[in-house]
Amino acid sequence: MAEQTIFALATGRMRAGVAIIRLSGPGAVAALAKMTRPPLPEPRRVARRRIVGDDEELLDEGLIVWFRAPCSVTGEDVVEFHLHGGRGVVDAVLEALARVPGLRVAEPGEFTRRAVINGKLDLTSAEGLADLVAAETAAQRRQALCQMDGALARLYDGWRERLLRAMARLEVAIDFSDEDIPDDLQRQVAQELSGLANEIACHLESGRRGQRIRDGIEIAVVGRPNAGKSTLVNALAQREVAIVSPRPGTTRDIIEVPLDVGGFPVILCDMAGVHDTQDEIEAEGVKRAWARAEIQGNESYADFEARVAEMLDLVQLTPFAKRKAFGEIHGTPGRRFKRAGRHATRYGRAYPGIRA
Repeated sequence: MAEQTIFALATGRMRAGVAIIRLSGPGAVAALAKMTRPPLPEPRRVARRRIVGDDEELLDEGLIVWFRAPCSVTGEDVVEFHLHGGRGVVDAVLEALARVPGLRVAEPGEFTRRAVINGKLDLTSAEGLADLVAAETAAQRRQALCQMDGALARLYDGWRERLLRAMARLEVAIDFSDEDIPDDLQRQVAQELSGLANEIACHLESGRRGQRIRDGIEIAVVGRPNAGKSTLVNALAQREVAIVSPRPGTTRDIIEVPLDVGGFPVILCDMAGVHDTQDEIEAEGVKRAWARAEIQGNESYADFEARVAEMLDLVQLTPFAKRKAFGEIHGTPGRRFKRAGRHATRYGRAYPGIRA
């Protein structure tokens, strides 16, 4: 256990109906007794109490609860003040706690670190907890909860057990080579380890997909000036995030729009129209658009259009789905892109389901 007792605001700093301040450490219960009237309730029992400062000044009247070690989230004595969420109340209680000897403000992530040290969480569950706190979409929430539930820990423990068994079998073959050991033992172990290596490789590849869910999928909207990029972005965002004008070059900087598309995080990037320009500011916008779209510097825009058109042709869509999304698109890559842009923009306005 840590010798120091820490405290911090467990809820957000914005004004709210309720705010929670949490303490953890050997001095947490003593601090609670010092700041509440009347005496403490039993552990794990929520009670309404008057919360006072050094000079018995009433700071708030709220709920308190405490947990005796090791039966707490950190494995230490833990105290929670459930207060009214006004900034004046929260700041007054935090200042009063800071004046209690032996207490200090917690560092970022310190409650979780103490939980890991005391065996209440493993590292994979701690990572899942951080992802859950940061989750903004359903896919991020599901992934974080699965990791918090111990799915990764169980998987890794299973791999560890299989490695230990393989190592034990090889050690037996070495130490007791003069005994009746199966001739194909090494081959069996090699097969098992090969299968395990394949599982790990697949897991790492799956981990990259999980990283995309965690960080979001970035989509760059690239095209020539006045091709309808900003109109399409506004339709997908379902709000006016980009200025739409018949005048070319309206969009010069990159506009990032976070979206929740079917539960998955997407960052949509509206950028300057790609073309040759003598305007220094617009040229910088084109350069940034080129870089964000990861287009090679020696690749012309026509080549880029043709390359993306080939990629679209590889997408496995039924003929009906293609007509529904883009209509009958024929001709050169440039014409096909313009036709697709017109249809996507129109359907984006008429059918919000295009976002899914």
